[in-house]
Amino acid sequence: MNGEFIINSELVNNDTLIMRTDGYINNVGGEKIVDEYTQYEPQGVNRVVIDLQKSKVVNSIGVSYLIEVIERLSRTNGKMIFTNLDPTIEKTFRIMGLFQFAEKAESLESAMIA
Repeated sequence: MNGEFIINSELVNNDTLIMRTDGYINNVGGEKIVDEYTQYEPQGVNRVVIDLQKSKVVNSIGVSYLIEVIERLSRTNGKMIFTNLDPTIEKTFRIMGLFQFAEKAESLESAMIA
């Protein structure tokens, strides 16, 4: 793991932000996710799909940043959907109760219709 965290984003249907992450979601990765969402928030984004196919590790600080975005989305009845979860990340999110506030989908395609 080289430590670099990369996000590729795409705005779809004027209200859905798809973020494809690559790397460890820790304080650096989490902050980049919040910054990315902040850029699109004024455009009326009320749905964020995070494709975690290339992210295999998320620590508790990274989760805290994800919760920040979830809270901001909830103010406008928006939602966050995680897709392509590594089993370890899925277990971590379940233990931390993240799926009480966000959704998961098996694929990016199914997340788009969730």
